[in-house]
Amino acid sequence: MNASHPLFAATDADARRLISQVDARASRHEVVHQGVRVCWRRFGPDSAALPPLVLLHGGHGSWLHWLRNIEALSADRALWLPDMPGFHDSDVPPRAGPGEEALDPLLRALGGSLDTLVGANTPIDLGGFSFGGLTAAKFAARRGAVRKLALLGSGGHGTLRRMAVEMINWRAAKDRDAEVAALRHNLGALMLHEGVDTDALAFAIHDISCHGTRFRSKEVSLAGGLQAALALHAGPQLLVWGEFDVTADPRPLVAQLAAGHPRRRTTVVDGAGHWVQYERAEATNRLLVDFLG
Repeated sequence: MNASHPLFAATDADARRLISQVDARASRHEVVHQGVRVCWRRFGPDSAALPPLVLLHGGHGSWLHWLRNIEALSADRALWLPDMPGFHDSDVPPRAGPGEEALDPLLRALGGSLDTLVGANTPIDLGGFSFGGLTAAKFAARRGAVRKLALLGSGGHGTLRRMAVEMINWRAAKDRDAEVAALRHNLGALMLHEGVDTDALAFAIHDISCHGTRFRSKEVSLAGGLQAALALHAGPQLLVWGEFDVTADPRPLVAQLAAGHPRRRTTVVDGAGHWVQYERAEATNRLLVDFLG
């Protein structure tokens, strides 16, 4: 499956070389908002008729969660990929203050830094994956000026999860070999339906992103709130899950989310696990280009 995609690597060295090549194509912007530095990468043409597209990565993630989608989604528009506060190349946000939700400081830094880059009232299209899906829904409600909202494998839905295999605490590994084994196990248990043992690029992305994570996203996702946040966005919405996503039972969930919402499109992508935009990149790219374009 993975070997048929142009962004595929069979060895770790090839994977990290490929990541560096894609990274070199981006313009990198580090913006400090209220003392929190947020790193953004921009792809795409200097000017375009379509609004900028902002995509938010998942928990234990980074901008690399979108590696296989960059070319298709930046062909005719500016594509902005942050490392959200607390992840990879960005600073850790402060703790939430009294009366705040845990996500509020992250949303402030994310929104303030984006407004510096594109303008506070500039309409954008917005997408998010996993924890980033819930974050995107709440960000859209907070910011406004979001034209279309696309969420992939979103957290925060509050319905049945299908985790059949326990995750391993890779941070407690006694050495690098044990750490690699734990990370690879978790990649298969949570993120991918197939190809875990043969896809060096998926592992390199997971390895890099996990080591850069300093924000506890799991509790935020499990606390729910997706449906309430979606209800605050009046524009078109696209909600996508992979057929084998273990963080949800996709078909009942999409039926529930679509009911009574004529501007909400829902799709289950065959053959994909949780990391749907990576594992079935071509199909996901077609869905997103059709919806956002």
